[in-house]
Amino acid sequence: MDFEFNAEQKALQQLARQVAKEKVAPRAAEMDETGEYPEDIFAVFRDTGLLGVGLPEEYEGSGLGITGLAIAVEETAKYCNSSALMLLLTRLGTSAILFGGTDAQKKHYLPAVATGRMRSAFALTEPGAGSDSGNISTSARRDGKHYVLNGTKQWISGATVADFFIVAVKTTPGIGNKGMSVFIVEKDTPGFRVGAHNKKMGVKGVPTAELIFEDARVPAENLLGRENEGFKLVMANLNSLRPVVAARGLGTAEGCVAYALQYARERETFGKKLIEHQAINFMLAELAMQIEAARLLTYQAAKMVDDGKVGKQAAPYFSMAKAFASELANRAAYDCMQIMGSYGYSTEYPMERYFRDARQLTIVEGTSQIQRVIIANALIDGDLKY
Repeated sequence: MDFEFNAEQKALQQLARQVAKEKVAPRAAEMDETGEYPEDIFAVFRDTGLLGVGLPEEYEGSGLGITGLAIAVEETAKYCNSSALMLLLTRLGTSAILFGGTDAQKKHYLPAVATGRMRSAFALTEPGAGSDSGNISTSARRDGKHYVLNGTKQWISGATVADFFIVAVKTTPGIGNKGMSVFIVEKDTPGFRVGAHNKKMGVKGVPTAELIFEDARVPAENLLGRENEGFKLVMANLNSLRPVVAARGLGTAEGCVAYALQYARERETFGKKLIEHQAINFMLAELAMQIEAARLLTYQAAKMVDDGKVGKQAAPYFSMAKAFASELANRAAYDCMQIMGSYGYSTEYPMERYFRDARQLTIVEGTSQIQRVIIANALIDGDLKY
């Protein structure tokens, strides 16, 4: 088993690391303070080809898959989780098209995202339905050559800048997930609008907002896959992105440790450097062990997606990576803030931003509790055998 990146992946890692350090890091604090979407960072990602990393070459991407996207996201998250999320959204809003779209849909939308001509978002969550996706109430009914959509989506990342949305709806109410369908909805669709922006604790550089559908007329050809068969498409979409969420957690943890380690090398207490105190270096050693464990889980899961494994038997591995790495990000931010003391708590230093940003990761794209449900069910069903 080879745990090394190949030459192309190493080149990507170096590029993403350079972009993150030179372009993203200097803007991270301002992004957080203003809460404004960073068009300049988007332009940098576009011009360096990072927007297309996770998309196939036939659609003007780099063809480096979820593994490549995870590499770019990990390096970016070391400095800024908002910028890392911008990269993740290039696949969160397109994976359903890759898995279930027609040739025409793929040719229209995927190259546009890969080259930065269009931006996408994924809309599943509603005010009354988050983890319980079968309880969504946004509806769609067929009306000639269109479907008419009604309802509200909530907490949609990138909603304020997206050109199109992947939207999960109910086409047959009353039968749970079996009545779900998925549509591509463009931003200028009649009857559709982006509603109120959400006020968030962290990851402020990528605003989230509600989506409102009031007799929104969507062309029938914008249906992804078949009517009432959208749940599998939604789950494949989420499963394929959990390794990338894990990469956000991994990068965040690495960023925390790197900053705290630098601080501990410079700070003196009781006549010696902070790093020389066992109480401190043991904390960092523990985090280093967990970072390496998270790295293996993350890239194992990413490779599974790239190998075409996105179904039920692979799902627990995605959940392990996502839960472990996102929880590690929170632990690292907590411990590294403790190492820095009051300086870690100060808004003049990045640690409190890491702390706020990390908190999002155990909630989005399936909470830690939902990940444990998936893992436990895999044990019960025999998909995981020990």
